[in-house]
Amino acid sequence: MLACGHAAWMVTAVFMLSNSPTPLYVHWQEQLVFSSGMLTVIFALYIAGLLGTLLVAGQLSDRYGRKPILVPGLVSALVACVLFANATSVGMLAAGRLLSGIAVGVIVSAGMAAVVDAGGMEHKRRAALLASIAMVLGAGLGPLLAGGLAQTLTQPVVPIFIIEALVLLSALIVAWGLPARSTKVNSPLRLRLPQVPISNRLHVLSGIATFGPGITATSFVLALGPSLLSRLLDVRSPLLAGGMACAMFFSAVGVQFLARQWPVTRLFIISATATVLSMASLALAIYTSLVPALVASALLAGVGQGLGQLGGLTLIGLHVPDSYRAQANAMLNIGGYIPAALLPVATGYLIDAVGLAAGAASFAIILATTAWFGGGWAKRAAL
Repeated sequence: MLACGHAAWMVTAVFMLSNSPTPLYVHWQEQLVFSSGMLTVIFALYIAGLLGTLLVAGQLSDRYGRKPILVPGLVSALVACVLFANATSVGMLAAGRLLSGIAVGVIVSAGMAAVVDAGGMEHKRRAALLASIAMVLGAGLGPLLAGGLAQTLTQPVVPIFIIEALVLLSALIVAWGLPARSTKVNSPLRLRLPQVPISNRLHVLSGIATFGPGITATSFVLALGPSLLSRLLDVRSPLLAGGMACAMFFSAVGVQFLARQWPVTRLFIISATATVLSMASLALAIYTSLVPALVASALLAGVGQGLGQLGGLTLIGLHVPDSYRAQANAMLNIGGYIPAALLPVATGYLIDAVGLAAGAASFAIILATTAWFGGGWAKRAAL
């Protein structure tokens, strides 16, 4: 499992970058002067880059091997670090988020498939767990590091992204050492939408039904959580903003360890329940101005994402053939990240129109309803 751990480190490194900007959004918003709607657009550009990459990265990875796809993805992440460290305009932030999304798109298809590949036939379920944990571990460490440095340094941006670049360089070394594909492909390449055999489509859709609402909840916390803290709850602390995001993803890691032997149907239904409770806690935080309620909402969102993701990856690892696994990972993430982009952006512009409290409460109602019905359907479909 040592090779499996090395492959998982690449996943962790890229996801550290993906959420490092979270505690810095309020700082950039004040320095560069842009609205809540524009803030969510910048965040969504990350998802746009991710989704565009997922359309092709899985197919290229399954065809040509993991290494030729992972190396350019990690280089994109390093360029994003340079843009964030030197951002003096909304355009530079947007380009950095787009490139970091491309890197994440590569890593959730080719990178997570590489983890399962390294586990071998006898460790598929354990490798799927490791891949999922590596993702949420990196997603939590990134904002914690950024929030801690932003709290203690007067000029934290450059040091944060120097550290991120060093982490990514170590991941690039791992990717460079991966074995090349052992067989040649002679047929011409025909790119198409990611696909899996018909018999596996229900497995992927079941994961999307619960992973989608869960990751939409965590995306809201990442994009607008710092604004809720500073503007609605009157708490200006980068460390708290970063720590809340970190705790959210660590709750996702912890619950996956606890639930690693659970049947998939239980994973799905508890994932949906946690997301509903997260939205209830968000509404409580909005109307009572209680910071602990917002923190509870973030923790429950992490549980919802973690269990939905674990259930989806487990079904893929157990049922989808090796030659389609990266594409199946891509489909799972495409289905999850589309609402994770659209709903927070719509909420951001709604907040500009009707105010922070009303906009965030509307988001909570819509997502709680979606999660409840999605979880019930996924449980029945996975039986």
